[in-house]
Amino acid sequence: MSAVPGARARALLPARADLAAMLHQPQRDLLAGLTVAIVALPLALGFGISSGLGAAAGLTTAVVAGALAAVFGGSGLQVSGPTGAMTVVLVPIMHAHGASGVLTVGLLAGLILIGMAIARVGRYMAFVPASVVEGFTLGIACVIGLQQLPAALGVDTPDGDQVAVVAARAVASFAEHPHWVALAVAGGVAILVLAGARIRPTIPFSILAVVAATVIVEVAGLDVARIGELPAGLAAPSLSFIELSTLWSLAGPALAVAALAALESLLSAAVADGMGVNHKHDPDRELFGQGLANLVTPLFGGVPATGAIARTAVNVRSGAGSRLAALIHAALLAAIIYTAAPLVGRIPLAALAGVLLATSVRMVEVGSVRTMARATRSDAIVLALTAIATLALDLVKAVILGLVVAGALALRSVARSARLRQMPLHPDLPGDHTAEERALLDEHIVAYRIDGPLLFAAHRFLLELSEVAHVSVVILRMSAVTAIDATGALVLKDAIEKLQHRGMTVLISGIRPGHHKPLDALDVINTLRTEGRIFPNTPEAIHAARSHLHHNGLLHPSTGHTPPAP
Repeated sequence: MSAVPGARARALLPARADLAAMLHQPQRDLLAGLTVAIVALPLALGFGISSGLGAAAGLTTAVVAGALAAVFGGSGLQVSGPTGAMTVVLVPIMHAHGASGVLTVGLLAGLILIGMAIARVGRYMAFVPASVVEGFTLGIACVIGLQQLPAALGVDTPDGDQVAVVAARAVASFAEHPHWVALAVAGGVAILVLAGARIRPTIPFSILAVVAATVIVEVAGLDVARIGELPAGLAAPSLSFIELSTLWSLAGPALAVAALAALESLLSAAVADGMGVNHKHDPDRELFGQGLANLVTPLFGGVPATGAIARTAVNVRSGAGSRLAALIHAALLAAIIYTAAPLVGRIPLAALAGVLLATSVRMVEVGSVRTMARATRSDAIVLALTAIATLALDLVKAVILGLVVAGALALRSVARSARLRQMPLHPDLPGDHTAEERALLDEHIVAYRIDGPLLFAAHRFLLELSEVAHVSVVILRMSAVTAIDATGALVLKDAIEKLQHRGMTVLISGIRPGHHKPLDALDVINTLRTEGRIFPNTPEAIHAARSHLHHNGLLHPSTGHTPPAP
């Protein structure tokens, strides 16, 4: 028995095939890693500042988490680091518990992710509906954009937990004391990044725009806020972790961070699979890699990390073929920390805000959102609800709400797909009949076939059956019923009782073997079975109906026929 857990543990660790892939085409991975590092630098700085822990924390996260997730993760093309989605979750934690709370939450989230990997939870993330993902992405883009308004407008970040409220207060503060230089820097950088990405998508315009803005501000001596002094190197944080007595209060935020890290990382890995050739990620190993990265990164003062969709896409488009590209990206950022920290500290905050504003715009695939909204009404509802909940609540609650609503709407659609159809007797009549005899039987017997699942929406059947004209016998054909739940069984029982109360004889045919249990448990067919009104097929039910009509004098004896032997 111990061999199975051992094999499962080994499946989560790096294999020889990973090293072989890294040595296959190192030149391509080197170029891809350099490109990703250039793109990741301003994003890491910006997301670190947005989280509240500062630019150094963002760079540290990109280096430590990026390297560990590259080695131990389940995708050979994934690039990990600080992301806008995670920043959205971290800001309330920073306000409530300070930097120590954020570091502790990251460590706890790492442990949870490792536990999820051991429990093999990764495979279930594939069931997240596309409408939830689109709404989630749209909501994140809006939140990231709103978070950048204070820096873009050159005002101090107002107090508040709701990003929309904070953004509104920043706009009001700017209206009282306009800072046009910061706005011009942020707007110019954003426009350059967006226009450059459209004209020459292979060129990293984000770093070019940041460098240009920094040079202009320095040469002109403009009064704008800058990143400030950065530590030259990676080191353990001077901040202490949260006290053990208050650790329990961080369990909820840690679970939210872990859930978001799992969701975003696996979505990013799936995107990489679709963009690459012959690449398929291991979801459980990816969770293990992200868990290990989040477990270690706080020890160096970094924020919780996830797989980054934007950087991963750049990595794949740049020709990356293995984990080596992500490792080179982390190594280059580490080199910047050790050699160019003073220069990085001179970057204007408004320039980074412009990069992140452009990033939030580029996150939204307008065509994809439009297609999803037009697909079905349910998809449009789930997309809009998830996006709004992301703005009004938090990301994890938004995803949970989107999943619940999507599941409810899908179940409702399945339940409403069931149909009640009146079927002609002629194909199932035993023996040969004249047209006159068939017409006579049609006057006294009606047959209905129930198609699809008989679930909680089955009350519609009761309304349809209640409109049945006065006949002597009603045959319910159930061979096409795919599923029955307790609600559907009770509705069927109510319909049968109402028909019998109106003086009609009810016969049932073709009940599937697996459907007897709920019908028996709720006493739907016990009485009918005792009275001999349950039949394996429709022809036998029709024969029994004819016999019943003959016994009651409704049919002339000349219409009687002997049914064929079974």
